[in-house]
Amino acid sequence: MSEDSPLSTQNSALSTESGRSALSTQHSALDQEDEISLLDLLIVLAKHKKLILGLPLGAAIVAVIVTLLMPNIYTATAKILPPQPSQSTAAAMLGQLGGLLGTAPTQLGIRNPNDLYVGMLKSRTVSDNLIARFELQKVYEKKTMFDTRTTVAAKTIITSGRDGIITIEFEDEDPKRAAAVTNGYVEELYKLTTSLAITEASQRRLFFETQLKQTRDQLAQAEVSLRQAIDAKGLAGIDVQSRAILEPSAQLRAQIALREVQLGAIRIFATDQHPDIERFRHEIASMKRELAKLEGGDGESKPAATTSAGLENLRRFRDMKFLERLTELLTQQFEAAKIDEAKDISIVQVLDKAVEPERKSKPKRTQIVILSAFLTLLASILWAFVREASARTKADPKQASRLDTLRGYMKWK
Repeated sequence: MSEDSPLSTQNSALSTESGRSALSTQHSALDQEDEISLLDLLIVLAKHKKLILGLPLGAAIVAVIVTLLMPNIYTATAKILPPQPSQSTAAAMLGQLGGLLGTAPTQLGIRNPNDLYVGMLKSRTVSDNLIARFELQKVYEKKTMFDTRTTVAAKTIITSGRDGIITIEFEDEDPKRAAAVTNGYVEELYKLTTSLAITEASQRRLFFETQLKQTRDQLAQAEVSLRQAIDAKGLAGIDVQSRAILEPSAQLRAQIALREVQLGAIRIFATDQHPDIERFRHEIASMKRELAKLEGGDGESKPAATTSAGLENLRRFRDMKFLERLTELLTQQFEAAKIDEAKDISIVQVLDKAVEPERKSKPKRTQIVILSAFLTLLASILWAFVREASARTKADPKQASRLDTLRGYMKWK
């Protein structure tokens, strides 16, 4: 047992040393393989150096020539500030009448005014006016107005920032024309806004003006009808007792008319999804049902002591008083809307007027040349490795046979 122990220890040491030697040899082989792989890459690059360096140089020269032939493009910029929404006098009056506008503007579902003005700037009306004003169809040598509008739209960029400022950019080969057309956008927008009811106050003024005109015409007709009836049949039926009988119906009609006026006014600056609009619809429907019950469905119940002529006079008198109250209400709203519209007379404020650009915006020649040379360099390196791999494949008979088989399958028969 004592004699075998040194021999076993010696064998173990030899085995350990042999393992270390094999591991060291393996690491050396791997390092040598990595060095050979890197060396092979450098050899391939050096072998095809004319291709790798020549193609990017040629591409750069071509890019320089092409960019020098491209015309300079100048971009003019203008910035405008559309009117900001605010609670107006008429809106406050509506709030006092119905308690509608106590919530914040964001809760009312008010539309974003900037989107409206951006849409107006991109409209066909503004585009056609600019084309005719600056003779752009002749300048851009287009046969139809449609092609001219498309070209103008491609040269125009209109954006609305989070700060509420609208930016207008127009590019052209002539810097003076670029600035003129950009300022023309602002001028055409101002003309369009003055001819249309754009702001909340303008829309409200137009709404009340239309309603007021219709109500005044109806009031005039009611007064003439009542006067003719009195002249023909006298003052029959127009007494205190008869008026009291039909007073609830007239009062309810006035309340329904008032709610409808308020509903039409709030629709000007709020979307149909707003909860107050739904509430007003339900209230109006409920009042109409109550009115139908009060009037007995098909017609009003006649007072017992009132003759047919007296009842007819009373109805006409009630209609006239109802239209008088409605006219008074609409007149107040119309005057308030006119005041608000006068406050918004400066519809568009110009922050930065477009000036003639001193430097071109396009083409960016340096970037084009560098990018062209870089992309061509990558493509030439890839092509060099493809050529080298193809050459090595052809040199190997087995791989060459497989390559021929692949080519045969790829052919269309």
